[in-house]
Amino acid sequence: MKRVTALAAAVLVLALTACGTSENVTPQANSSATAQPVSVTDARNKKIDLKAPAVKVVGLEWGVVESLITLGVMPVGVADTKGYKAWVSAEKLDDSVKDVGTRGESSVDAIVALNPDLIITTTDESPSAIAQMEKAAPVLVVRGADAKNPIPQMKAIVELIGQAVGKTDQARTVLADFDKKLAEGKQKIAAAGKAGTPYTMSDGYKQGSTISIRMYTSGSLLGAVANELGMKNAWTGAGDKDYGLASTDIEGLTKLKDGEFLYIANDTDGGDVFGADLAKNAIWKNLPFVKSGNVHRLADGIWMFGGPKSTEQFIDATVQAVTS
Repeated sequence: MKRVTALAAAVLVLALTACGTSENVTPQANSSATAQPVSVTDARNKKIDLKAPAVKVVGLEWGVVESLITLGVMPVGVADTKGYKAWVSAEKLDDSVKDVGTRGESSVDAIVALNPDLIITTTDESPSAIAQMEKAAPVLVVRGADAKNPIPQMKAIVELIGQAVGKTDQARTVLADFDKKLAEGKQKIAAAGKAGTPYTMSDGYKQGSTISIRMYTSGSLLGAVANELGMKNAWTGAGDKDYGLASTDIEGLTKLKDGEFLYIANDTDGGDVFGADLAKNAIWKNLPFVKSGNVHRLADGIWMFGGPKSTEQFIDATVQAVTS
């Protein structure tokens, strides 16, 4: 712990979905009755009782923050507002939103100063950090992702947050819109004769002279969505149990055959290792999908671990890349 007001927590955010849920939600009689008490059960199987739906909410993970805004609740505090604005374009933060520190190392003092009704974080947060936060306000802990059920888990988060902030009707509408977008994307892929097309979804980072490549397996949110669009994930290796991510290097890509190579980069944070650092690399240049011109940098600002709106951005970008 760097200082007594800092929260020590895991930095890993493996960071940014049909029916099913990993958290139990206690239904409310009427989501429009905003003065009514709210009771939800979070990912710790802990019951969170609120006197009324939360209005002043602090969000410590970007996917949570995005979903809050989608449901019509602008958080009063967010971990790493600068990073959010760089990586998440689906839902904008108001200038009034206060920065409460970094993800995984938020300031208790900054959170307390906002006098929130509720703090929402994920199971990536350390239990000790959560215990400190609970001295300031009720804490709702959601499971950030589930590689066994990536799309249902994304939906479960939206549903649970909707209950906590009295926006159950909005949550249902948002998820119905997502399902519609996914179905429309699948139809466009099929109409273009691209159903069954092999693809790889990735991002990459450079540390010194070392380039690390992160693969989005079928257990990742984006991998699961691409599969639902009717495509076939060419990366068959397993990922981690939560976010469905696997690590490889440039040599690891040589096992891939031709197909669509999709990736997300950020010029302000990490750069574009595929379009810049590897552009003159002999191994990269001789990969089948590179030689055939099937490498697609998707639009900036698509958060890979987000809620419905970021995921809808991914659907639009993927359909455009594959069918153009």
